[in-house]
Amino acid sequence: MNIFENRIPLEKLKLNEPLKDHTYIKLGGKADILIHPTTKEEIINTVNIAKAHQIPLTVIGKGSNVIIKDQGLRGVTLSLSQFDQIKVYGDKVVAQSGSNIIDVSRIALDNSLTGLEFACGIPGSTGGALYMNAGAYGGQMEEVVAQALVVTKNGELLNMARDDMQLGYRNSIFRTDQYIILEVEFNLKKGNKDVISSVMQDLTFKRESKQPLEYPSCGSVFKRPEGHYVGKLIQECNLQGTRIGGAEISKKHAGFIINADDATAEDYLELIRLIKKRVRDQFNIELETEVIILGE
Repeated sequence: MNIFENRIPLEKLKLNEPLKDHTYIKLGGKADILIHPTTKEEIINTVNIAKAHQIPLTVIGKGSNVIIKDQGLRGVTLSLSQFDQIKVYGDKVVAQSGSNIIDVSRIALDNSLTGLEFACGIPGSTGGALYMNAGAYGGQMEEVVAQALVVTKNGELLNMARDDMQLGYRNSIFRTDQYIILEVEFNLKKGNKDVISSVMQDLTFKRESKQPLEYPSCGSVFKRPEGHYVGKLIQECNLQGTRIGGAEISKKHAGFIINADDATAEDYLELIRLIKKRVRDQFNIELETEVIILGE
C-alpha cells in the first residue's frame, strides 16, 4: 500500500473493497487494492508502480459488462469510473474512458451531432464500449470512433487510429489487455436536433420494453451466433426463468441473466454453463460469452 500512497492521493485508495459495489450486476468478491484515478498522471503512475513491483493489475470501467468471481481480484484494480470528462470541439467529441457512453450520446444530441444515437441506451463506460466495440440497433462504436489515447502496460502514451484497433463484432485489440484506453475521440456529423432526439427516444422505448431493467444484470450474456438469436435458442431449450441461487434467466428477455436475489458470481456462472451445454446439445451451436469474466 505504501508504494501507492506517495503517488496516489489517499482518498482514491481502498483496501479489501467489495467489487459488487462497483458492478451493475451487484455480485463478486473483493479487490485487494482499488484505485479510483481522476487524472492521466494517476493512471500512468499506477501502471508504472504495478509493473515495477510485479503487482497484478486489472482495469475496469463502470462495471456494466463484467462478472467478478467470488474470490475477488488480487493485486491492484484500477477503476476508471471517475475519470469521466467529456468535451466537444466542433464536430468532434472527446470523452475520457470512464465517462458514461449514454452521457456522451446526450452531449452529442445537445450539440446537434449525429452518429451516437445507437449508444443512448448502452450502459457502461466509453472505454468499455470501445473495448467491446459495443453496438445496438444497427450502430456500433467502430462507425464513429476516430482515434483513442491509450497507455501501454509499460506506461507509454500512444495515439491509436481506428484502423489500428482491430475492431470486429464485440471485439478489439484492447481485449488483448496490452493497452488501457484513456480517451476516445468521436468523429460525428451535424444533424437535426429534433430528428436525433426522436431516434433516441424511440430506441430508449424499445430497450425499456424488451429488457429487464428493473433488475441488476450485465446486459446480453452471449454474442449472437450467425443466423440465430440467443434469446430464442434459450427459450427453445425451455430454460427461460430457470434459477440457480439468486441468479435467474430473465423471464422478460432470455438473453439476460439477472441478479434476482443476492446472487453469487458462481450462481451466474453455473447458469452460463447450463445454457451453453443445453444449446450445444440441442442445436450443435457453441455460444460465446460477451460478458467479461474476471478473477481466479
